[in-house]
Amino acid sequence: MNYSAPTPPSPTTRVILAQKSRRRRWLVILLALFFVPLFCCGTSLLIYLIIPPAPVNILVLGTDGRAGEGFFSRTDSMMVVGVKPSQLRLSLLSIPRDIFIEVPGYGSQRINTVNVLGEQAQAGSGPQLVMSAISQDFGIRLERYIRLDFNGFVKLVDAAGGLTIDVERTIIDDSYPTEDGGYQYIQFDAGVQQMDGERALIYARTRHGDDDYQRAARQQQVISALFGKLINPLRWPAALGVIQSSVDTNLTPWDMFTIVVPAALNRGRYEQLVVNRDYILGSPGGNAVPNYDLLNPWIQEHLR
Repeated sequence: MNYSAPTPPSPTTRVILAQKSRRRRWLVILLALFFVPLFCCGTSLLIYLIIPPAPVNILVLGTDGRAGEGFFSRTDSMMVVGVKPSQLRLSLLSIPRDIFIEVPGYGSQRINTVNVLGEQAQAGSGPQLVMSAISQDFGIRLERYIRLDFNGFVKLVDAAGGLTIDVERTIIDDSYPTEDGGYQYIQFDAGVQQMDGERALIYARTRHGDDDYQRAARQQQVISALFGKLINPLRWPAALGVIQSSVDTNLTPWDMFTIVVPAALNRGRYEQLVVNRDYILGSPGGNAVPNYDLLNPWIQEHLR
């Protein structure tokens, strides 16, 4: 029996085979890029639901420091974000800046000065002192924090692609402070609006058209909208870049994963409370102090 070698493919056939091989290779790569993350996310979500992470409460501090001032400044806003993975719940508690609380080692202090007291004692220790005071007075376990100034907030919102905010009513402020110590006129008309970082900062800070309590409610609205944008993984690289360069935090990647799932599932429908006049008492010294007895049921359900 005679054996004859196979006829080698023609140059045209080799080109066609090479093109098919490249297409198959790219198809495998694209499938891997799509299905591997999908499988990993699905597996992670399943594990999250079956063995949920431990609850975590995160203190969010917005300082009134300008560019170059660092974090040696008062807190313009203060919020506790409570995450209960087993219930897929995310809660927001806003604490007004002018109430007085008991601070370990310092006695009764206006809450927006506690960060400065900590920084005076040791640079970088402001958040720890604020967390210790809130944990002691409100009975909220706090171990994690995010601290950012105006510049960091603007960068983070811009990294998220801006925010969609539904302004409930017209807001006018003819005394909004500017960087150079002056004032400017600002106005927000009622309705759904797109805001970049600068505009969102003004919306979260203005208060001359209403008061600190309504401002705190707007800040919750802004944080909710920001969470809604940051659940998109495509936003993470830019956001992480801002966090590394302009935000002070002790959050771990696991903490972030703990937040993402309930934030994604609820999409802004978070359980919220502002410590307003209904939850504040007068002290013998004439200072406003929290009504802990009235606050305790809500805190017990959402933040413990």
